[in-house]
Amino acid sequence: MGKPALAGTASARISSERAALDTSLRGAVERKDVPGVVALVTNRERVLYQSAFGVADVATGRPLTSDALFRIASMTKPVTSVALMQLVEQGRLGLDDAAEKYLPELAGLKVFESFDPATGAYQLRPASRPATVRHFLTHTSGLAYPFTSETWRDFKPRAGETYPFGGPLLFDPGERWHYSTSTDVVGKLVEVVSGEFLEDYFRQHILAPLGMNDTSYNVPEAKGPRLVAQQWRSGERMDGAVELQKPQLGLTIASPIGGGGLASTAGDYGRFMRMLLNGGALDGARVLEAGTVALMGQNHIGAVTVPAHKSALPRSADFTFIADGRDKWGLGFLITADQVPGKRSPGSLSWAGINNTYFWIDPISGIAGVIMMQYLPFADAKALATYDAFERGAYQLVKAER
Repeated sequence: MGKPALAGTASARISSERAALDTSLRGAVERKDVPGVVALVTNRERVLYQSAFGVADVATGRPLTSDALFRIASMTKPVTSVALMQLVEQGRLGLDDAAEKYLPELAGLKVFESFDPATGAYQLRPASRPATVRHFLTHTSGLAYPFTSETWRDFKPRAGETYPFGGPLLFDPGERWHYSTSTDVVGKLVEVVSGEFLEDYFRQHILAPLGMNDTSYNVPEAKGPRLVAQQWRSGERMDGAVELQKPQLGLTIASPIGGGGLASTAGDYGRFMRMLLNGGALDGARVLEAGTVALMGQNHIGAVTVPAHKSALPRSADFTFIADGRDKWGLGFLITADQVPGKRSPGSLSWAGINNTYFWIDPISGIAGVIMMQYLPFADAKALATYDAFERGAYQLVKAER
């Protein structure tokens, strides 16, 4: 006689936690903390929660729907990393191969010996070792981004000097972790080793097998109305109301790169995360071996640590990680070192996109979550607060499900 009542109590708890997640996300929109948000929680078997709130375009008030397409920027990087690891599995290249073996333009890399920010004068020296495939998968290559390095932001090469991936190295490969264009190199490696354009490779070997039918660099015209507008906070310090960016990005991307550019939905990215939770397979389609997925989630930077970054450009706020100086990096993911109370477990994998899209994958708890917004600056305090509340609500939901 007691079992139906117990089942009813569990069902009521689950409904209550879903309602609490709705209230949290809806509240962020109603307070105008964020213009719109789509969020999804999945376990290994199924989606546990998905909702959309707010608007896809602050100028028109177009409602945001669960199937909205977001430019996920650097959440492209894990997809690119999976693609390269497929080729590593096949023995077509090795993690400790010098990348210049496949990309001759990487031969003879130079490192900044000095840089004078006042005059722009600089001195370079040869790198002490070649950068390996692993260095590019782990952001320990020495490359940077203009928004993660004042030196790269201000660097102007002398006449006749060219740098295929943005500039000279900040340090010798393997010495430090610095967020960078490294995954653009990974994308080029995929193209050169496979002989396929990046978007074609993704579609054939990852996106189609996983049923990620709404993920692409180039958005078909028929899907254009589902694309969320590019937006940003107004004001000199990007701390005002969220407004439309001008001009807007088009539907097509002339030259897809490994480090960013994909458009996707929360549902599609949920399938990608679920594949990783299931050791490389989803719904009968295997895209990676379980051992490869496990390898990607291991520390590949040794004693090197992942530090907070001070932003060098206004499109990103300064950004910190789960445990600065303790977290590690795998093959395409940040690895959380410590249990976060009320949130993810040690060994969880995560990353984000510059337009405030975020995900995490927690193999110990067997769940993953993705939350998508679409405005600058990255690591906006109100976006991060929305993400934090969502993740905490996700774990409360999972607790009720059990």
